[in-house]
Amino acid sequence: MTTLVQPQPTEDAAPKDSERKDKASATQMYHEVARIIERMHRRFLDVLRIELARISIDDISPVQVMMLLNISNGEISVRDLIERGYYLGSNASYNLKQLVDSGYVDRSASPRDKRAARLKLSAKGLELCERLRHMASVHSEGLIRTDGDSQDFEVTYRTLRRLERKWTDVIRSDETEIL
Repeated sequence: MTTLVQPQPTEDAAPKDSERKDKASATQMYHEVARIIERMHRRFLDVLRIELARISIDDISPVQVMMLLNISNGEISVRDLIERGYYLGSNASYNLKQLVDSGYVDRSASPRDKRAARLKLSAKGLELCERLRHMASVHSEGLIRTDGDSQDFEVTYRTLRRLERKWTDVIRSDETEIL
């Protein structure tokens, strides 16, 4: 009768199992972070919607507010705004038309290329952005009360920027191994 000898686990085998679990956990966390980002974007739009209602503004949507905030205090081309905000062309055109028609944005032809439009906030748009910056200041003061809170936010910001750069690299290089 032959006795089968069971291989004894080596010390090298344990880290490999641990590494596999760590990789699976990291992958799971990666997907969860993407879901959290999506939910947070929707929640932020809800916060903007509530703030607009609080100050009795009903002629602009939260997405259009995000466009105003991306235009900021300068002048920007439509193309740059679309790239900066990652808007879809037809949605951006519709929303920009609404912003111009509602008096939040002034649109003019570029001096160099009459086909290209330049955008800047009108007085009405600047006033709304200032009110929303105040809201953001109040919210951030409620979230960042200590040096530890500030450091946590800084780490979160750097991590999200790193993730954004990675996803941008994936898009530019058509790299698929990340997914």
